[in-house]
Amino acid sequence: MQMLLLEPDPQLWTAIEQARLIRLIYHRKSRILEPHDYGILNGSVQLLGYQVGGSSSRPIPNWLLMKTNEITGLELLDQTFPGGRPTVSGKHRKWDKLFIRVKPPADYVQTGSA
Repeated sequence: MQMLLLEPDPQLWTAIEQARLIRLIYHRKSRILEPHDYGILNGSVQLLGYQVGGSSSRPIPNWLLMKTNEITGLELLDQTFPGGRPTVSGKHRKWDKLFIRVKPPADYVQTGSA
């Protein structure tokens, strides 16, 4: 019987904390992503990333939500990215439990009431 691991992966945590690009295999495609959100969604551990390179069946760049138990070959790259990206709706996904979210870029100015 396989046990579902609901604890954060230290490599993914580091990548998000340091805003570093990652390379991984997901659904038999090699992808390069900015990791943004990492946590539990609908009972499974998932990673929300912004794919900027590699292979995809959809246009790149694009958002990609991945179940972490289907990710292989995870590699942290030396290249960094500025941080969080604005969403079209201005709202973030509602996670069951959010482990970590990438910080917004240093020059990010949030609009609206404080």
